[in-house]
Amino acid sequence: MASLIGETVLESNGQAPAPSKDFYQLVVTKKEVIWRFWKISLRSEFRTTNPGELRETHKEYLDDYSLQAQIATVLCDSIVSYTLNLCRSNFDYLEHLPNALLLYVILYLDLEDVAQLSQTSRKFEKLCSSDALWERIVENSCDTITPEMRALSKEVGWKQIFFTNKLHLQMQIRRRRQTSENLIV
Repeated sequence: MASLIGETVLESNGQAPAPSKDFYQLVVTKKEVIWRFWKISLRSEFRTTNPGELRETHKEYLDDYSLQAQIATVLCDSIVSYTLNLCRSNFDYLEHLPNALLLYVILYLDLEDVAQLSQTSRKFEKLCSSDALWERIVENSCDTITPEMRALSKEVGWKQIFFTNKLHLQMQIRRRRQTSENLIV
């Protein structure tokens, strides 16, 4: 599984809290934590300030509460918690799997499980509400998908089509057909 993870495990950036305009970047690799910072100021004494970089091994970072506090201030507490887990070699392998593979696995879940999975992370929220997933779910649950259903899916999305009852769906397709016929006439 370790081969699925590239050299850079996490990359995040942000701006310091107001009134500061300073920019920060956090990079966690397999071996070290890199904290980069750029001083951005209109004041003349800071105009010649060069960007800075702090590099620490995972072990050094685990003991550096000052850097952890600075990262929490600029990014957030959850990023610090996540970086601490990464430095302890607690990798989240699911986050690094290709979306196509994750969609394939999600297709085998019950709908209730898909709903719960969508609440676990932003990545899974995006995947669980993607048109790619819901198109395949509709294909698996329907005998045939008509060209009219495909056209309607571009307007309302596959998820909406799946949760729309058949009578309502037929009515929407009929309206769509009438609208297109009126445009031709």
